[in-house]
Amino acid sequence: MTMPEHSGAAGSPGQGRDPDPATLIIFGVTGDLAQRMLLPALYRLTQERAVPDAFAVVGFARRTMSRDEFRTFAREAVSGAIGVLDAAAWQGFADRLYYTSGDFTKPPDYAALVRLLNDVELTHQTKGNRVFYLSTPPSVYEEILTTLEGLALVRAGGRDEAWNRVIIEKPFGHDLPSATRLSQVVAKVLGEESIYRIDHYLGKETVQNMLVFRFANAIFEPIWNRRYVDHVQITFAEDIGIGRRARFYEEVGVVRDVVQNHVLQLLTIIGMEPPAGFDAVRFRNEKAKVLSAIFPALPDDAVRGQYGPGRVGGESVPGYRKEEGVDPASTTPTYAALRLRLENWRWAGVPFYLRAGKRLPVKDIEVAVVFRQAPLMLFKGYDMTQMDSNVLVLKTTQDERIALGFAARTPGHRREIRSVALDFQYAAIGAAEHPAYEHLLLDVLRGDQTFFMRRDEVEQQWAIVDPLIRFWTEHPPTDFPNYVAGTWGPAAADRLLAEDGRRWRSR
Repeated sequence: MTMPEHSGAAGSPGQGRDPDPATLIIFGVTGDLAQRMLLPALYRLTQERAVPDAFAVVGFARRTMSRDEFRTFAREAVSGAIGVLDAAAWQGFADRLYYTSGDFTKPPDYAALVRLLNDVELTHQTKGNRVFYLSTPPSVYEEILTTLEGLALVRAGGRDEAWNRVIIEKPFGHDLPSATRLSQVVAKVLGEESIYRIDHYLGKETVQNMLVFRFANAIFEPIWNRRYVDHVQITFAEDIGIGRRARFYEEVGVVRDVVQNHVLQLLTIIGMEPPAGFDAVRFRNEKAKVLSAIFPALPDDAVRGQYGPGRVGGESVPGYRKEEGVDPASTTPTYAALRLRLENWRWAGVPFYLRAGKRLPVKDIEVAVVFRQAPLMLFKGYDMTQMDSNVLVLKTTQDERIALGFAARTPGHRREIRSVALDFQYAAIGAAEHPAYEHLLLDVLRGDQTFFMRRDEVEQQWAIVDPLIRFWTEHPPTDFPNYVAGTWGPAAADRLLAEDGRRWRSR
């Protein structure tokens, strides 16, 4: 599905704007995401005075707590993520914190929330503007949205002169039909202009910098196409297991967890055409065009895996089937490698290789653009065993950098050419990184949807992976586990590239 949006404006509605007064209501505020990411991000935004004075946070969850107990809970979460807190900054944040308990699935439990919202909006003069953050299990999204509409807490087009916005965490749906159904509910309750489908990878400094790298540097754009690029590799490696998320992970597996969203979004940024303007409409139009050009993933172009026992970071770790809460005969994949092709003028014939997995040797999320090999007859008398193709590597993990590999003659009497690298580290700029959730929460308050996924993007992403997920479900593997924890995945993933005369980039 393509959503033909057009804009004659120079920027999006939120671009360049100061954030509006608002109340942010977090459903599931006692959960892991709120503790590790949302509350620390909101504290930092308050400390930096990035949010307006007329701003408040309301937590809503099942756990019974007083306001003071919630403030203590929030302080422990924030200090656990950040460290020592500034006393004045903390007090300024704590004064904005409120809490009420209830069950998301029981409309009568919302009565206390409505009363608290009315009081908070009067106290903090937030003008009735509301952001609802659904940090809850995806299974209750539809029910929460319907309840919010029924209680007139949200309304398509806003309420009187106030606006309402809803942030929904991934996964947005479980497959294409469920994603479509949820989008229909969103359209009825809110409208596309008020929904913010969050993928925190789009808020990362290094991911946003990929756009600047591509479109603000004239030396790369002329060669960013099938004439010069041999192939592209996107790696989403995690050294961790599933922790306490067994119930969730058993339902989703690696493709639904990270490939359908994070990895395909990285692909769109690498593959998109330059938008005519940097605003939400035109930026997302170009991403959607990339997704619409991708053929659905086929079983012959994909490899799945599940880790067995091994060693990661010097420590022995159990196999996936031995993780707490996992079915001892589970066929849930923890690794996937895909070969995708884009049928458009820029990328036709250039394979995109994607891989993602848990219990790999390191945490390493990167994009590698491998260029075609130059004619080398001129140097046929040289030793070139240490030389690879030119490759541009963009890393988005803690080791955030851009590295360009190129060929150079080794000094001395030997006739040898080897690969060397130009290496830029983001730390060299000197500015402190702002975590992704800070950027994205601020964008919501500004009304800027640029780095949030649109309905057609989500549905196109599901259309790419759904046939593969369905095939894998109907044809369970017989070789799981098929890779040792602490290695780079099953041998079949190496063969996938070897069939094309290529190999995964080594670290």
